[in-house]
Amino acid sequence: MKIGYCRVSTDDQNPDLQLAALKRAGCKRIFTDKASGATAERQRLKKCIAALNPGDVLIVWKTDRLARSLSDLIALLDELKVRRVAFRSLTESIDTTTATGRAMWQMIGVLAELERSLIKERTKAGRAAAMARGIKMGRKNLLSSKQVQHARKLIDGGEYPDEVAALLKVSRSTLYRAIK
Repeated sequence: MKIGYCRVSTDDQNPDLQLAALKRAGCKRIFTDKASGATAERQRLKKCIAALNPGDVLIVWKTDRLARSLSDLIALLDELKVRRVAFRSLTESIDTTTATGRAMWQMIGVLAELERSLIKERTKAGRAAAMARGIKMGRKNLLSSKQVQHARKLIDGGEYPDEVAALLKVSRSTLYRAIK
């Protein structure tokens, strides 16, 4: 049986293009997730994988709809292979039932890994350049240095940390992190 899986990253996005392509490919069942690929909790993907039987073909519109990293994709395809389930990507012409399809999948995987590595390198270089310009990375402090000094005085004077945190409109854990 041909079983399809499609995913859109946000509720605003529309899966119609993917659904139409999967129907044209002959999918009898289609599972759809509306979740970021980075999200591990894709319930419909889990149900899709559970529904696959030996001899079935899992079809996706594009591999990035199925997995965000090469290692995740390889692990999933290895699992499918062990379970004797074939894999097919419509836009990338990957069909693991053929030698050519397996070779194409491996080449695309290598290129995808290269692209992710280049993105990581550019991001790292951008962060380093920003830090060299004096830009502080990360979340801004919720409490100023004066507020931290005031909080220390109040706590040293006998005030309860919960009351001081409420006064400064921050959580107790934020207050503790700031005063340590």
